Amino acid sequence: LRHNQTAVAAVEFALVAPPFLIMLMGGFDLGHTLYTQAILNGEVLKAARGSSLEAGSAAAQQTIIDNTVRNAVLNMNKNATVTITRKFYDSFTGARIHYEDVNQDGICSSGEKWMDLNGNGSFDDMRYSTGQGGAKDAVRYTVTMSYPRIFPVATLIGLSPNVSLSATTVYANQPYGEQAVRTGTTTLRNCP
Repeated sequence: LRHNQTAVAAVEFALVAPPFLIMLMGGFDLGHTLYTQAILNGEVLKAARGSSLEAGSAAAQQTIIDNTVRNAVLNMNKNATVTITRKFYDSFTGARIHYEDVNQDGICSSGEKWMDLNGNGSFDDMRYSTGQGGAKDAVRYTVTMSYPRIFPVATLIGLSPNVSLSATTVYANQPYGEQAVRTGTTTLRNCP
């Protein structure tokens, strides 16, 4: 029996096939995720170009642009949940975080300073308004999508059964009029 090699190929195949198929499906899943992210980024940039024009300020035009992005993303995965948000600021610098993150932990920690742009005395992100804004406003356009993975292989290594992707761009509206004047006081405060 020791020298009998009948069906040895079947045994080798049984040992090698499962890990190979798992790696193959994982590669396909990763490739699909990267391709979907590239499509999402491209659609967000295309929407930003269309939104920044004067015609992009009308609510009907914004709906058309958002639906175009949503349809392009849903063509990649019919089961995706798509969320689109617009927040506008008075300038590009207004669209960034307004606190000095000394220890770079992403949190307004004790000893760090922050700008109270809306004058309400609490650390929040209320320096923006939702929507497209007006002339010369900087708009942060974000599209987030979530969908179930094509292959459930990722759950074998503890990853979520759903993929969540996001693309964001910041653009300035075309200066087709005068920028609205914002009111309120800006105060430098210490983080709690």
